[in-house]
Amino acid sequence: MQPPFVTAPQITGTSGLCHGFFGRRGGVSGGDYDSLNVGEGSADSPRNIAENRARVSAAMGTHWLLSCYQIHSPDVVRVTGPWTERPAADAMVTDRPGLGLCILSADCTPVLFADPDKGIIGAAHAGWKGALAGVLLRTVEAMEALGADRARIRAATGPTIQQVSYEVGPEFRASFLAQDGASEDLFIPGKGDRWHFDLPGFCARQLAGAGLVDVGNLGQDTCTLEDIYFSNRRRNLRGEADYGRNASVITISG
Repeated sequence: MQPPFVTAPQITGTSGLCHGFFGRRGGVSGGDYDSLNVGEGSADSPRNIAENRARVSAAMGTHWLLSCYQIHSPDVVRVTGPWTERPAADAMVTDRPGLGLCILSADCTPVLFADPDKGIIGAAHAGWKGALAGVLLRTVEAMEALGADRARIRAATGPTIQQVSYEVGPEFRASFLAQDGASEDLFIPGKGDRWHFDLPGFCARQLAGAGLVDVGNLGQDTCTLEDIYFSNRRRNLRGEADYGRNASVITISG
């Protein structure tokens, strides 16, 4: 069974590339992980995770589905082949065909990149810490180091927590603005002393600041679309023990 996925117009139709944003449907896991959990760091059965990842790989036409040990950093890995141990990083770039770059997320913003003319791709995991630290700019720079042309790089942000669901406290807002005072407009008042932060809006601003002109945003909220996506925020609100991870994948056809 091929699990369902959605694509972004910015990358769809580019020759030699395949990409997809997967949710929770089409897998074999049960319980809190129902059903397409691809998170190797979760407490799900390793056998189920492996089968789910194999299904995502097959849907993308690649034998290798590579994910980092994500640490909310600006660190980027240049991928030259499959690995047996996940590197600690939050973004990957490659010019090698047949390698599926797979970002794991459950509210953080996944971003897929492509310079189709040069055959160079990238994938980044942008939570607020990583985005603020510059992971998206670092990904663009790593693609340039492989020969990509910044003016031709296309990018798309996938399913992520949207502003309506991303409630934060005054201490978060104060800490964030202390590092990036220009982001004040990305916070809107909520109930009491709460605020709502626009994480995908911040990522879009970072991408524009990096000089990208063709950037898309699927605009899907992982927190509210319960039947479609995993969400850590929703898990916390309900007091559930654990949560699955969504997959965002891009690969150069081999």
